[in-house]
Amino acid sequence: MLMSCDRTMDDDAPLPGSHAAIAASQVQVVADGWVAELPYDVPQPGTYNLSKINKAAGGTVLDVNGNELELDSLFGDKIVLLTFIYSSCKDLNGCPLATAVFYKVKERFRKDPKLADKIRLISVSFDPEYDTPEVMKLYGAGFEGGKPEWHFLTTSSEEALLPITNKFGQMVIKRYDEFGNYTGTMSHVLRAFLIDTNKYIRQEYSVSFLHDQLVTADIKTLLIEDGLYTADAISE
Repeated sequence: MLMSCDRTMDDDAPLPGSHAAIAASQVQVVADGWVAELPYDVPQPGTYNLSKINKAAGGTVLDVNGNELELDSLFGDKIVLLTFIYSSCKDLNGCPLATAVFYKVKERFRKDPKLADKIRLISVSFDPEYDTPEVMKLYGAGFEGGKPEWHFLTTSSEEALLPITNKFGQMVIKRYDEFGNYTGTMSHVLRAFLIDTNKYIRQEYSVSFLHDQLVTADIKTLLIEDGLYTADAISE
């Protein structure tokens, strides 16, 4: 599903007062990730296996203080949940959903320091032109403290970003006007990636499956696989 994330007024938006506008204001379908509980039972951690999809990609990124680091250096010592975001995204089921689910996951593990210390959350911007380290610092304010740790990253340029998004298969389509100027509008597929301690991607979440209950169960399954905890020890 392509998400359209706009900073500017959408020229294709329905006219105010029209039937389309009234319908849009009254009917809003939200993804399951926004609801507190899923309408079906989530598998118990450790009762299923997560296949190794492929190795997680590396690349040079910038932290909120503008320091350069290799993305790969944040993999391997902890279980990582990573997503690509756009700080100005206004699509309810786009980047705001990813950030909300990550926050819920953080809250679920925060109460257990032993588990929380084995998890790392990462949000990488795919709009380096606008999302400078300063912008990402503001975006992540209030989220980054405590455990699990949460990193908000960007890149120095589009050239530095593309090898990362390409390897993760993160599609982004930026829109330009007739003069070649970026309009501030882009479409993207919302995805999040669960990466194990051997740097393998073990799960990919789309908008339909990005829910904190599912993500939490998958993280716990990897913790059990690593022999860090038993199913009984980390059950809800």
